[in-house]
Order: sequence, then structure tokens, then C-alpha cells
Amino acid sequence: MIEDFSALRQQMRVVAEMARLPLRSGFWSGINGSINGQGTGSSLDFQDQRPYVPGDDPRHINWQAYARNGSYTMKLYRQEVSPRVDLVVDVSPSMFISPAKTKRVWELAYFAVESALQLGASLKVHAVGKASHEVPLAQVMGGKWGLEEQTGTPEGPRLELTPLRPGALRVLISDLLYPAAPERVTLPLISQRGRGILLAPFCKDEAEPDWQGNIDFEDAETLRRDRRRVPEATRERYLQAYRRHFDLWREPCLRQGIAFARVASEPEFIKALRAEAAASGAVEMT
Repeated sequence: MIEDFSALRQQMRVVAEMARLPLRSGFWSGINGSINGQGTGSSLDFQDQRPYVPGDDPRHINWQAYARNGSYTMKLYRQEVSPRVDLVVDVSPSMFISPAKTKRVWELAYFAVESALQLGASLKVHAVGKASHEVPLAQVMGGKWGLEEQTGTPEGPRLELTPLRPGALRVLISDLLYPAAPERVTLPLISQRGRGILLAPFCKDEAEPDWQGNIDFEDAETLRRDRRRVPEATRERYLQAYRRHFDLWREPCLRQGIAFARVASEPEFIKALRAEAAASGAVEMT
């Protein structure tokens, strides 16, 4: 567990000035703010026009169109809004199997928090394990996520039970180490006009395990222990299955327009983001 969340937040505040969530691309609905939205309002960005109705503000009459056809029409402008960001953090035990991975998980979470806040987003944060609960922003800032009652589930995070807001950018941070079909996670990310980003932290211990001889295994979710001999052929089959697992996640993410990126735990954080997250559109480099 991270001992000094305030120092981590400060580090991610600096990172969020070099990289950010891709909120400035696409259209957003939300409250008044600084990002272009889907509604109409007083922005200088002309969007559409409609027939004049008595009582309309004459300042928005399209006089050029009147000069052409003699009909009164109203200019409509794109509303300036603050986008909604729903951050969902998988807090099942496999997310914290090593110090390096634990640190990367919280770096990703607080990078998303700081980036959303710097861009003026309306932010809600959820922790998901066996259950799902919203973490008030004040508790997030203090590093109080309420993880004492969280346990893992072999089926993965239950996003269908998480109250994600319509039209929000949904950012899921999860290692995806569960056998459930990817669509069980990806479809809720894009439901109700949502836009999905999936950041998957991983560490070398799971991606390239150094197994030789007799190994004591512990199930990260159930804590059951099992001692097995691991020949080289078994290790090779594991590596192939591990790579194939994430290939199976990439396909639905690509098809559904979800920005998917795996984020290694060992490199410096900004370098880890550049490796895949920037190329996939999960983050933007400033």
C-alpha cells in the first residue's frame, strides 16, 4: 500500500501537465465549463440553425441567410460544458501482487484524477472488487479508498452494477486477469453514449515469471496456496496463454472504439504511458 498519497498526488499533478486524458477530442455533455459539448449555448463555435420563433433573441438571427432568402433563421452555437469523467479502479487483490504494480495502480488512478480536475471535468470515482462503491472525492484526495472490505472475484469487476453517468468518459484501471468475456467489461464502458478508456497495469512477475523447479503458488483472489513443479514447457504454455489473453481483449476494444493500453510497472511513469497509452489514444501528450 502507498504510505504517502499526498506526495503521489503531487507527482501525478506534475505528470498531468505533460500528459492528459483525451477530453479535448470528441463531443461531451455536462455542466457549464470549458470543453465543447453536444448542446447549444453561447459559444462562438457556430453549430446549426433553425427557424425563428417569436421571443427568440434577435442578436442570434442569421442576417446573411435572411438577405439570401428573406426567411428569419436562428444561429445555434455549441454549448461550452464541463465533461463528465467516471474513473473506475479495480481493487481486487491481483492489482497489488507486487510493490511495483501497487505503485503503478495508484499512479494511474491519481494521474486520471489530476488530469480530470485540471481539465475542469465533473469527476466521480468508483472502487470495484467483489462489490462496487463510489469513493467521495475528499476521501480519494486523502488516500482513503475503503479497501478493507474489498475482495476479489474470479469474474472481474461488475461494471454493470456501477452507476456510470450517461455521456461520460469512463476510465477503467484493471489488470484484466480474470476469465470473464471481455464484452462483460467493454460494453458497459460504452453504454449510454459513454466513451471508454481501459488502462491495464502489469508487472514483470506476471508477464515474464522466473519459474524454475518447485514453486509455491498463491491464488491472488482466494489466497489458496498450492506447491507445484514447473517444467520449462509449462512456463512456455503460460507465456503463450498470457499473450493470447490480452490479444482477446484488444479485438473488442478496437471494434467498440475503446482506447486500450497496457502500462508496465517497472519503467518511469511517463515513459510507461508513452509506450502504448499515447499511441492508442488513451492519453494525449502535451
